[in-house]
Amino acid sequence: MKSLKIALIQPNIVWHNPIANMQQCETIITQFTDDINLIVLPEMWATGFTMTPSIVAETMSENCVQWMQHMAKNQHAAICGSLAIKEEKKFYNRFVFAHPNGTLDTYDKAHPYTPSGEARVYSAGNHSTLIEYDGFRIRPLVCYDLRFPVFSRNTDHYDLLIYVANWPAARIQAWNALLRARAIENMAYCVGVNRTGKDAYRIDYPGASAAYNALGDELVFMKNDTTHALVSIKLEQLHELRKKLPFLEDRDHFTLT
Repeated sequence: MKSLKIALIQPNIVWHNPIANMQQCETIITQFTDDINLIVLPEMWATGFTMTPSIVAETMSENCVQWMQHMAKNQHAAICGSLAIKEEKKFYNRFVFAHPNGTLDTYDKAHPYTPSGEARVYSAGNHSTLIEYDGFRIRPLVCYDLRFPVFSRNTDHYDLLIYVANWPAARIQAWNALLRARAIENMAYCVGVNRTGKDAYRIDYPGASAAYNALGDELVFMKNDTTHALVSIKLEQLHELRKKLPFLEDRDHFTLT
């Protein structure tokens, strides 16, 4: 039975300090004794959710992406999370998925969080991404994307949704409810990874990283005093469930203009 063992990492991110955050995440990851297939870090795991990317953003050939590739190779597991990336004269909140063989898949956050001013400093992505990994089809999304169900609509038969976030405590009930809803409505596994602690803007983040199956059953839920958790998902179980309950076949068909 094809399965994927996923490690959810929810650190207290050190503000604007990629070296400290790489060290923190590496300490957690290298302690795993289980065979992990996929490691998920939160949104902007190297810097925190910063609105001044000109200070800390890196290119795709600099330290943070190289660290992800190095860790993926050494741990024989893919590793993913979002970074503040600079490209030419623009900045992107970019989801980076590093495969163990060194290749990269990327997705640029399509819905910058306008209340924080993210849309003024980060360019929005204009398309979704589908990642093929270890027999699973994965749709990566970032934080505010969670509020827009049409964008995550399962029209290309993905198996796993991954949301990485810096989701604040003040609205954590929306995070909890929407992660479960996205799993149910798309008949897919859904994993959401958030951070803990406070950032430089004094915003509190409570963790609440979680994983749900296609019926919305909770597979794992992390409190704010937990740095990591493991969950296994099984492809055959998902396919059997979709065959028994073919809800996706009855979805509405429409196009956007």
